[in-house]
Amino acid sequence: MDSTDFRKQLEEMHAASFGWALWCCNQRREEAEDILQSTYLKVFDGAATFDGKSSLRTWFFGVIRRTAAERERRQWIRRELFDRWLVSEPSAPPASGPEAMACESETRRTLLRAVTRLSTRQRQVLHLVFYQELTIEEASRVMNISLGTARTHFDRGKRRLREVLVEQEAHHEQR
Repeated sequence: MDSTDFRKQLEEMHAASFGWALWCCNQRREEAEDILQSTYLKVFDGAATFDGKSSLRTWFFGVIRRTAAERERRQWIRRELFDRWLVSEPSAPPASGPEAMACESETRRTLLRAVTRLSTRQRQVLHLVFYQELTIEEASRVMNISLGTARTHFDRGKRRLREVLVEQEAHHEQR
C-alpha cells in the first residue's frame, strides 16, 4: 500500500479510532486525544509498522490499545512511587472500565452500570464488536489474544450483560 493510500485510510478511520482511544482511556477525552496523537506519531515515525497480516483497522486499533496500556502503566508506576514517597503506602492499581463515562439517558446509564460489572476483556471485546464493528477475529488481534479466547469473552460478556440487566430491571421494579 502506498503512503498516500495509507494516510487516506487512516484519515477515514479517524472518528472510529478516536472512539476506540476514548474507550481505552476510560472516556477521558484529553487523554484519548494524547493517546491517538502518540499512536499517529508511532506510525509515521516508523515505531509501529503495518505488516499486512490483518486489516489496517485491526492493526491500528491494536497500536492504540497498546499505546494506552503503556501510558496507563507509566502513570500507575509514577503514582505508586509518589505514594510510597509521600505516605509510605502503595495505592491500588487504577480501575479499568467506563465508570467515568458521563451519561445523559437513563437507558444509557443502566447499560453502562451493567457493563462495569463485566471483566475488562469482556468489555473490550463487546465494544470492538458492537461499537467499532469489528469481527471477533479482528477484535482478538486488536486485543492480542487468541480467537478462541476472544469468542469465550464475547459469549460470556453477552450472557453476563443480559443477567445483569435482568437483575437491574428486577431491582428497579421493586422500588
